[in-house]
Amino acid sequence: MAHAMSSGPAHPVSGILIAIVASLALVVVGVDIALVAGVLIIWVGSLYLVSTRPPDLAPKPNGQAISRENMGALIEHSATPLLVAESGKVVIANRAAQRILGKHIIGQDTRMAFRQPEAVKLLAKNRSGVAIIRGLVRRRDIWRLYQQKVDDDLTVIELINRTAEADISRAHTDFVANASHELRTPLASIIGYVETLREGGEDLDAKTTEKFLDTILREAKRLQNLVSDLMSLSRVEAEKHEQPSKILKVGKLVERAARDAAGAERADRLEIVTNHDLRIQGDEQQIEQLVRNLVDNALKYGHADKPVSVLLDETNDNQVRLCVTDQGDGIAPEHLPHLTRRFYRTDPGRSRASGGTGLGLAIVKHIVERHRGRLDIQSKLGEGTTISIRIPKADGEPQKMS
Repeated sequence: MAHAMSSGPAHPVSGILIAIVASLALVVVGVDIALVAGVLIIWVGSLYLVSTRPPDLAPKPNGQAISRENMGALIEHSATPLLVAESGKVVIANRAAQRILGKHIIGQDTRMAFRQPEAVKLLAKNRSGVAIIRGLVRRRDIWRLYQQKVDDDLTVIELINRTAEADISRAHTDFVANASHELRTPLASIIGYVETLREGGEDLDAKTTEKFLDTILREAKRLQNLVSDLMSLSRVEAEKHEQPSKILKVGKLVERAARDAAGAERADRLEIVTNHDLRIQGDEQQIEQLVRNLVDNALKYGHADKPVSVLLDETNDNQVRLCVTDQGDGIAPEHLPHLTRRFYRTDPGRSRASGGTGLGLAIVKHIVERHRGRLDIQSKLGEGTTISIRIPKADGEPQKMS
């Protein structure tokens, strides 16, 4: 009976407990959780396969606890690029790893597989560690390579793509720098004029004093508009993954928002044609802001003696379409792809002089994305610009608008 028991499957519980404790220890000392999970899967899988393997397939004294085929099957479908190296050579690479490095890496020295100075330096060492690799697939890619020793010969290598994080960090840095510059300019102007009035106010005539005060007021309003747009952009970005649930009847909403943007002094330039029966699933305040931004831009950059057209209709593919068209100088083709970037201006001097913050179209873009819509900009130099918004049409009864 003793012989029969010894030849049967081994109980894996104790080994699994050891694997879990070891994995927790790795997490505590700072090893990446994803890498620890990969090692734990391979470790537990090997224990399970060995414990359920018939006696004639049990590992030989000088063999591995799990076959390469079984180890490969465990990691094959992982979205994370994973490799297993034995004595410095790649013996297993899952699909994600082969997609990045190529199928030819099987059997290669790990250092030849990567050919990156940072990676080679780590892989040459017989210990666990982390390396940052740049340009592995594309020039601006950033990857983090984790090497984890399983035993004297076996090593697990994991690749984590950090490119998106780096791009977000870079965009955040650029945004802060641009916002700081935009805020600093009106503030410097306000401070300068206030100091002049304070130091030499008695020597200034009434006309000069009034001119200085007008400048201070204009710059203060510009600062107020910039802060307001920054707050709006922040709110829109925070909500852009939450699709609105309210059903809106948008015809009268578009008319009201367009006239608000024009004000009494520019209302005669508007030509508005809307279908009052069209409905969308949307956020009322954001749609109003979208219309105000588009109409205000069109009135600012269109010729003062030319009308601005606002058209709301339905497309053949069941979309609600809003088109705002000005008859201005138009926009050069090379600027069109960049117009929705924060603080991007085709003519910075003219934009600032007209009170623009450089955030209007960035806000519009995020509102359109939240409403699962599409933004198109068409322009011809000397003829004008048309901005079109398409948002899916909604069925059902509209809720009462505030």
